[in-house]
Amino acid sequence: MRRAVVLGLLITIGGFAALNAQPAADAPKVVDVEKVNDNLYVLRGVDGGGNTAVFITATGVIVVDAKNPGWGKPILDKIRTLTPKPVTVLINTHTHGDHVSGNVEFPATIDFVAQENTKVNMEKMPIFKEHNGVGLPKRTFKDKMTIGSGNERIELYYFGRAHTNGDAMVLFPAPRHMHIADVFPGKELPIMDSNNGGTAVGYADTLTKVLSFAEKNA
Repeated sequence: MRRAVVLGLLITIGGFAALNAQPAADAPKVVDVEKVNDNLYVLRGVDGGGNTAVFITATGVIVVDAKNPGWGKPILDKIRTLTPKPVTVLINTHTHGDHVSGNVEFPATIDFVAQENTKVNMEKMPIFKEHNGVGLPKRTFKDKMTIGSGNERIELYYFGRAHTNGDAMVLFPAPRHMHIADVFPGKELPIMDSNNGGTAVGYADTLTKVLSFAEKNA
């Protein structure tokens, strides 16, 4: 039973989209909301790419991942239906376009956060060059970072190379959920993006470390 609970914790907010998916530019961008608890939500959308987490704190909103190009504004619009509080932090789990492209539509004044390897990878992406670096991480971490305190604390971890070389695991300790994005997309064979440091060598070890960590913190 304990293992089942932990696996549920791991996949609750995980998101996956094919690396080469090209959604139609004129397709309607409808953002669906799933409420996890009173201040944690998951935002999904057909052709939007990876799932987006929204964590509402006393001082503002923390967002995890910003989907495909053109989805930043729809995400912000949906957040405004949940709370009048401003977005203060945007965390990117890794470098792929369906997780980071929406960054460029967020206010440039917010705190963009990612693992240090992810920042290097993102700096090579055309979308950020086209927008003069708007949306690139302002703060990075190597192995661990804590944002906030108490029941509003978020912990970021890096356990090693897997899907990319900068996969951030985002733990929400109070609601006991973890956002691990494409490191564990589901039962299908995971994708290793070698161009961005992903590797099959050590992938299982990295995922085992995540599971072990989740078991200790469940």
